[in-house]
Amino acid sequence: MAWINSLIFLVIGIAVGFFIARMTTRDLKQQKNMKRELEKSRYELEQYRQELVDHFAQSAELLDTLSKDYNKLYQHMAKTSTDLMPNLPDQDNPFAKRLGKITEVKVDTTSEPPRDYSGSASGLLKSGEGSRATS
Repeated sequence: MAWINSLIFLVIGIAVGFFIARMTTRDLKQQKNMKRELEKSRYELEQYRQELVDHFAQSAELLDTLSKDYNKLYQHMAKTSTDLMPNLPDQDNPFAKRLGKITEVKVDTTSEPPRDYSGSASGLLKSGEGSRATS
């Protein structure tokens, strides 16, 4: 009878151990999957942040270039307005307000004509495309 009791307890112990191991292994697999997904999400977030930083750096450079070009254009317009119309009263000259504030920027003088004299349409105002926005 002692052998039978020992055998029953052994079978019950094996069954209980099997179920505990099965439950623990399932939770462990789920935990590993969650950890893997978390690491993947962190990596994607870091990539997105880096792309965002790169985007803003490039945007800042473009805005800086645009600002410099705008200032060059404004200076050119102010200078040529006073050169071409020297008798124009200051109140009628739209550039007179800032003309005194502007410092002279060195202008590149090359022997080539400006690119806007290409002879053909640049694509900005081609027929039929003027009302369509491009990105």
